Amino acid sequence: MAKLYFYYSSMNAGKSTTLLQSSFNYRERGMETMLWTAAIDDRYERGLIVSRIGLEAKAHLFDAATDLFAPISAQHARRPLSCVLVDEAQFLNAAQVWQLAAVADRLAIPVLCYGIRTDFQGQLFEGSAALLGLADTLTEIKTICECGRKATMNLRVDGEGRPIREGEQTEIGGNDRYVALCRRHFVEKRSAR
Repeated sequence: MAKLYFYYSSMNAGKSTTLLQSSFNYRERGMETMLWTAAIDDRYERGLIVSRIGLEAKAHLFDAATDLFAPISAQHARRPLSCVLVDEAQFLNAAQVWQLAAVADRLAIPVLCYGIRTDFQGQLFEGSAALLGLADTLTEIKTICECGRKATMNLRVDGEGRPIREGEQTEIGGNDRYVALCRRHFVEKRSAR
């Protein structure tokens, strides 16, 4: 029986690297995979999943209006898929998470979603909330805070490294905009004046 998986973490934990390695493992065995990533992520060439260590692969793009079930089903009919992998899964909406659950349940294709759980204010993203509620398997990918403890929070910073406390939930960036911290240091840095 296929499952819907959610692999989550704070920023810079290696989610894209893990996704790309999983896809490679399937393909190395002659199995077909289908990769998806968020159209909103403009850090790289459109339609690419890129890891911080230099791995990359072409992917289909999704935005809020994308029906994921239809193109996955069509591709599966042409050439059977062994796995669907979704990067930046926090940017999915709840309806899309249900569509991915249908891919696992009705098409019997495992779906592996990778994303961050919370935003820079400690609030769940819509896609992450839906995945936490619907996924068959939840797996935390760990990274560490500057103090050596497990990082669970994402601190948004400005160009000078100062914490940003307000703003839109989504602002695309990497190490230049976000720092992964444990909850204690996240609270301390956000409270500092």
